Amino acid sequence: MVKVATTKLDRTRVARTALDLLNETGLEGLTLRAIAQRLDVKAPALYWHFKDKQALLDEMATEMMRRMAEGFLSSPDADWRVALTAAMRGLREHLLHYRDGAKVFSGTRYTDLSYAAPLEAHLRVLAEAGFAPGPAARAWFTAYNYTIGYVIEEQSTGPAPGRDEDGYDLVARAERLAAYPLAAAAGEEMFRSHDRGFEEGLATIVAGIGATLVTSGE
Repeated sequence: MVKVATTKLDRTRVARTALDLLNETGLEGLTLRAIAQRLDVKAPALYWHFKDKQALLDEMATEMMRRMAEGFLSSPDADWRVALTAAMRGLREHLLHYRDGAKVFSGTRYTDLSYAAPLEAHLRVLAEAGFAPGPAARAWFTAYNYTIGYVIEEQSTGPAPGRDEDGYDLVARAERLAAYPLAAAAGEEMFRSHDRGFEEGLATIVAGIGATLVTSGE
């Protein structure tokens, strides 16, 4: 007798399973075969939904966006500085939930319009604060790219979830850079205290946006 699956296999279910598996395998170890094993199906069944790994990553990023769109991105504050800061803090926190989360999220293409309503809401806050459409888009995208880039570096040099390691070895780095004392000392600032570093960088981005874009034209 052929065993019939009791739960329908669809793109969303596969993406959610992949996100659950990500913390165990990391991005490099995440394969359609591993996901199929977790779902108790044959790997070819997944190719019906995803032609390759990039298509899967697109759906994973979209699922991440759905979760964010239903949460912290849904109701931005009326103050653009508060709204932008809160959105980027929330984005970082969400990406950090997943091992290699920022790498999964970066460079992907959403498979639905779950991003549209929150993006529209945040751009409207900027517009109502006096930003023209072009500068509003640049303001959002600059902060967004800063956040994703920061988390990519943070996750690449820090300890991975569930693994017994301390991340970047700053002592060894300092020894290699003994002839370059300023570069050696910079390691502590660049590869430790990630929360403080992110907040200081984000504050700089927001201040720069306020100084250069709020009254600029198209």
